[in-house]
Order: sequence, then C-alpha cells, then structure tokens
Amino acid sequence: MPQKKPSTYRIVKAGEPHPQGWNVPPVNDLRSAIELLKTLPEQYVESNREVDPIAELAGVYRYIGAGGTVMRPTRIGPAMTFNNIKGFPDARVLVGLMASRKRVSALLGAPERELGIQMAEARRNVTPPTVIEPENAPCQEVVYRAEDEGFDLRKILPAPTNTTEDAGPYFCLGLVLGSDPDDRDNVDVTIHRLCVQSKDELSIFFAPGRHIDAFRLKAEAAGKPLAVSINMGLDPAIHIGAEFEAPTTPFGFNELCVAGGLRGQPVELVECLTVKQRAIARAEIVIEGEILPGVRVAEDQNSHTGKAMPEFPGYTGEANPSLPVIKVKAITTRKNPILQTLVGPGEEHVSLAGIPTEASIHIECEDALPGLVKNVYAHSAGGGKFLAILQVQKKNAGDDGMTRQAALIALSVYRELKNVILVDEDVDIFDTDDVMWALQTRYVGDIDTLFVPGVAGHVLDPTQQPFYDPRVTAKGTTTKTIFDCTVPYHLKEHFIRAQFKEVDASLWLSS
Repeated sequence: MPQKKPSTYRIVKAGEPHPQGWNVPPVNDLRSAIELLKTLPEQYVESNREVDPIAELAGVYRYIGAGGTVMRPTRIGPAMTFNNIKGFPDARVLVGLMASRKRVSALLGAPERELGIQMAEARRNVTPPTVIEPENAPCQEVVYRAEDEGFDLRKILPAPTNTTEDAGPYFCLGLVLGSDPDDRDNVDVTIHRLCVQSKDELSIFFAPGRHIDAFRLKAEAAGKPLAVSINMGLDPAIHIGAEFEAPTTPFGFNELCVAGGLRGQPVELVECLTVKQRAIARAEIVIEGEILPGVRVAEDQNSHTGKAMPEFPGYTGEANPSLPVIKVKAITTRKNPILQTLVGPGEEHVSLAGIPTEASIHIECEDALPGLVKNVYAHSAGGGKFLAILQVQKKNAGDDGMTRQAALIALSVYRELKNVILVDEDVDIFDTDDVMWALQTRYVGDIDTLFVPGVAGHVLDPTQQPFYDPRVTAKGTTTKTIFDCTVPYHLKEHFIRAQFKEVDASLWLSS
C-alpha cells in the first residue's frame, strides 16, 4: 500500500546532518548498533562467565540494568551480552539494548527528550522497505531445515525464561512478519509472546486487535496456514518503529516504513527459504514457519505452572489455555549469531512501547490543537503504555478546555493508555518529582479530575478484570482518568515558580 509523505518534511539519510540538529548514526543492524555502544562509556558490557538461560540470565540483568517495573532492587544500566550460555557453546545472548532512554538516543540520533518527536516525524516521513537477493542477506548465512534429521530448535537457539515459573522458554523480542493471505503487500510486523513448545513448534499470544491476528483468522477461515517469519537481533529502529498501533498505523500500514523513515534508508527484506514470506535481511536469526489453522495448545502444557511470563505491568501473567501454534519450517542465522532478548517488565519495554506512544499522541494533538502540546512522556511506571504526561503551553483562556481536550485525544489515539497527567510548560515531564510537585500544588481532586468509565484498556492490567471491578464484564475494560495539574490561564501570574539568578555553576566546581 502506498504511504503518504507529507511535503512539510524531508527524509534525512543516515549519517547526514539533520535540519533539527539530530545526528542519525549509520546503524543498520544489531552489530553496528553494538559497535556504536562500545564507543560510549557505561552503555555496554560483556560477560564470559557461564550463565543459565533458564531464569538465571534474567535474574542477573534484573540487577545490572533492567529498570522499569521490575521488583526492586533494580536500576537502569548498560546493555549486556552473555558470551557463555550453559548448554549452548556457540551461542551469545544480548539483553537490554534499548533499556535506557539515553542509549536509545545514541542509537536513533535525537536527544532523549525529543525521541517521541523524532518518531512522529518518522511516521510522517516513511521510507518503504526493499527486497534484496538472497546472496546479499546475512540472515541466511547458516540454514537449519526442519526436515533435516535431528532438527530441534531447543538445541539450536537458547531461548531464555525470565523466572522459574515461566510456562517455558520464550523468544521475547521476536518480530513477527505476516501478510494478508490474499494480498502479500499488505504486511504487518509486531512483537508477540512466543513460547517454545517442542522441537518445531511455538505458541503465539495475540493481544486483542493485532493486525497479524486478523490475517491469521482470515487464513484459518479458509482452512489455510499463515506463513510468517520471526526476526530476532535487529536494528533498534525496526523494533521501536514496529510498536506503533492503530489508528496511528492503520490496518494495511507496514510499520517497517517507520524504521526506514528513522534511518533515511529502506529496511532490506529477503525471500524466506521454506515459506512464502519475507524476512528482515540483516537479522541475526530468522525462524520461518506457519501458523496452523484450527490448532491450539495450552501455553504451559510442558511446565504446568499456570503462569506465562512476567509482563510489562510487573506481574507474571496467567498461562493461556488455548493459543495458536506456529509450525517451524526452518531457522536461518548469521554466522555466530546473537540472540536478543529482554526482561519483560523492564525499561526496555518502556522504550519499545513508550516512544511510539509519545509520537502517536504528539501527532494527533499537533494536528488537532497546533502548538498546545509541547511534549509527551510515556512514563516508565506504566510500562510505556498506561501513563502519559502531557506538557502544554496555554496562550489564552480557551486553552483551559483545549488542554483537557488534548488529554481526551491522547486517550482516543492510544487505546491502552489508562491515566493522563497534564502539566504546564514550566514542569519537567521527565522528572517524576517535578510532576508530583505539580500534582501537589496545581491540582484539587474534586475539580481537576476527569473520569472516563467503561472503555477499552489492556488485558494485562490486573485491575481491568471482573474479579477486581465487578462492573467490568470483560477483561481489558476500565475507567480512565485525567489529572489536570495545570494552572487556569487567568491565574498563571499567581503560580510563577521562584526565579533564581542564571549563573555558570561550573566555575565554582573547578576552583
């Protein structure tokens, strides 16, 4: 499907100076991303100590750099590659590549506070992917076919578990690429929960409304499998760009176009070897397979723990009793591949989901209310999904109502958003203390709170279930809340923060 390219922007090629001052680095795959991080202090570490992928690897990174909604103690720290994986002598596992806004800034080229704005521009300035010849695709340097004797994906790839009660090993950063059974050019890419079930089968969990699930249902209705590729170890622009959701990226929009817009060059694809689908050519690992029609398995059929894995809200999800199955046809890799994973509730999820959330809200608010919303932050406490902080600049009395309208736009453009906090332009939205200060000094509960009850939210929020709220008839329904912590326009002169003299404080530190 052709993508719109508004004339108000232009694409900037990777490595070129950006008109907004952004310095887009020449990153086009995971390896070039790692090489960039190696040049930056305290952003990347490697370990040669043996680590068990079953619970231990995630347990280590919980302390090193997971951050996010992981149970304390944790912190935001460097990305980490484990070079010695128990049971896999030739494997490497990377965790936490995007588990820091500072690191994402370095990888994408925009300042930390402008990443959402950069993503918004990339959505407006799409660059569609291109298909290259197989001989130029690093992802197919090594090939394992399911028909080969002894094939067992459990022995080829060290899929980790996050905890000892996980349903099984998971591929946590597998970008699934699928297309409409009747229109191969109608492509969608999304990250889904993929649990290893056997030597050649994975279960896949679809949250409601996912476009690939619509493709699956269409194929299943015709009694046909849906061909997919699962792409792991990628340029972070691909992972983050893929996390846009409808209506910002409507049905029929290929999110790989956003990654192309971020980099100023197309994402390269290659034809799969065993299924009629395409894969990301510079991926570290590709699993080729088909989602089987009419086949379902219990997610924890091998472990019987009753649990799935830790999810972004910070709790371990329940195992799903009936999930679709992907029959693996082949695994292709680069030489000495790097398996990329994440810790479910960590800061990496915040970057993946939150930056596109910020972009989506910024795009729609700017289109509807030009100049009012200055910036947006999808806060870590909500995993990048549940909580958004909007910074506004009121210019007249009418903007009191428009500010609340912006919050309603935010809730409508991002369905999974639960709470919105509105603050003035003098509040630092990336500083939680400053936001809480606004909540204490510019907010009165019974006049500055708006409730929007009975609307769709997110099924992984444990409060959005009938056992918590008897009014809810189905999982994923909730009351959404707007906290207006802005000063009424006519009172702004009474809420001016203490003004300090501007000085160069470094002069006192260097003497």
